[in-house]
Amino acid sequence: MSFPGPALAMVERMQAAAAADPARAIAFQGSPGANSHRAATEAAPDYLPLPCFSFEDALEAVKDGRASCAIIPIENSQHGRVADIHFLLPESGLSIVGEHFMPISHALMALPHPDGSFGPFSAAYSHPQALGQSRHFLRERGIVPLSHADTAGAAAYVAERGDPGVAAIAPPLAADLYGLTIVEDRVEDAADNMTRFVILAREPREPASLGSEAAMTTFVFEVKNIPAALYKALGGFATNGVNMTKLESYQKGASFSATMFYADIVGSPGDPAIDRALEELAFHCKELRVLGTYRQARQRG
Repeated sequence: MSFPGPALAMVERMQAAAAADPARAIAFQGSPGANSHRAATEAAPDYLPLPCFSFEDALEAVKDGRASCAIIPIENSQHGRVADIHFLLPESGLSIVGEHFMPISHALMALPHPDGSFGPFSAAYSHPQALGQSRHFLRERGIVPLSHADTAGAAAYVAERGDPGVAAIAPPLAADLYGLTIVEDRVEDAADNMTRFVILAREPREPASLGSEAAMTTFVFEVKNIPAALYKALGGFATNGVNMTKLESYQKGASFSATMFYADIVGSPGDPAIDRALEELAFHCKELRVLGTYRQARQRG
């Protein structure tokens, strides 16, 4: 798989710039103009955005030293989990060193008919997340949602196809980059559409380096296969007054016999309450892995 033709020249220029200064490169998944591209420029304005075709490619760029960090979307306020970070991050060996919240707005964009008119559209291409965030808009207009690797890549693909009967749902910037016209703006179903991104690096951030700043800690764990193990494992957070802001389960392997949990808590190791809660959690777990401690970008609770 590769980027659509209209995106390739921009991708190659950005890759060349990143290759010349990998210490300042930040990898993201998608074509130029994607929401992850915008997130990279907002979260690290002094860095060089490095477009990668897949989430795995973005993580590999950091592991291989072609980028110092990567920015990956992990959850959306409207449509839930974005990337399978639960699987990708533990396998990658990278650590979460930051987070970034970004409001998301989508536009319906297309090429005009020869007479200058637009639509009707039989289908719209976009990333599954953007399609899910605009599903009511699409259903009301009878537009079939078709999945693409990323939002801006969908815009480039529609431009490459040259068919005015299909559209793309993508950030407004993508229309400018790929020569499309915005037919309708703000097509997301919720006005408060927000995506949370995490920034990943080869080395973890030392909790002590955060000083008095509000911090988040993310970890994955698997409890022992005994009755009430999860209840007992989580009890330490309640008794120590630790705020757990996220807890998600996912299956480990295809046997459906082992469940892993992904969690975010407010605070960092070194705080006695956090240390006691994590120690109690570890006692009831077969596996516990801290994925990172980082500055809290948005207050919880």
